[in-house]
Amino acid sequence: MDLDDLAGRLEQAAVRVGPEVNRTVQQQARLLRALIQERASGRPGPNVITGAYRGSWRTEAFGVPDGGGAEVGTDKPQGRRLEYGFWDMTDSIGRHFFQPPYPHVGPAVNELSPEYEQAFIDALDRIFGS
Repeated sequence: MDLDDLAGRLEQAAVRVGPEVNRTVQQQARLLRALIQERASGRPGPNVITGAYRGSWRTEAFGVPDGGGAEVGTDKPQGRRLEYGFWDMTDSIGRHFFQPPYPHVGPAVNELSPEYEQAFIDALDRIFGS
């Protein structure tokens, strides 16, 4: 490969960086949401009573220069309490709680981490056409 060929390949790759990064981030965000919802479906995570909490998890895409980002979360107030517990506390209306944690977000992130790294390695292969 000569330098002229390298310059052309780098220009082609530069055009593909943003879309590939965004696609990979959005795909991984959807996978993370699915894993969280799966772990919020009974022990060792929280039990399902109505399914409203599990169904409240959303992904929200946002743009960043040369790529994309995503936020995975819930707007339900019990999210933190279920993940981390609520030990020996009284809420704003006087109820007293001793609720153990039912981790479901942390375990989902830990499970997805190796796949997340591989997804970006695969994206680099697509960008540079290896």
